[in-house]
Amino acid sequence: MGVRRQGRQMAMQALYLSDTCGLPIDQALEASLPKDLPDAAADFARRLAGGASGSRDDIDKVLVKYAENWEISRMAAVDRNILRLAAYEILNDLDTPVSVVIDEAIEIAKSYSTNDSGKFVNGILDKVKKERPAQ
Repeated sequence: MGVRRQGRQMAMQALYLSDTCGLPIDQALEASLPKDLPDAAADFARRLAGGASGSRDDIDKVLVKYAENWEISRMAAVDRNILRLAAYEILNDLDTPVSVVIDEAIEIAKSYSTNDSGKFVNGILDKVKKERPAQ
């Protein structure tokens, strides 16, 4: 598994922990990051999780806009945090192609959530990409 995939998975786990347990993101990261995680993956996870957490209200507004008939609070917690993470990356990391971010989010959803989560995540992120700033 690549360093960036590891970082995304750890960032999602930290966001999930922060969301469901009410921990500050730095404590959630400390609890989520394995000691043997490569430094590059840990740094990427910290950057993504910190950014997504700090932009959560703005990200949630974008997600609600495109998640037809879904309130953020009604989404499965894993799916909600995968979406937050990927939306943050789509909107803020202009060096990573949108297709890569969406594919990674789908794969993480398939690994961590239900059989239908990949389609759910893809459907919303495919709309979120319209909000990406022009390069």
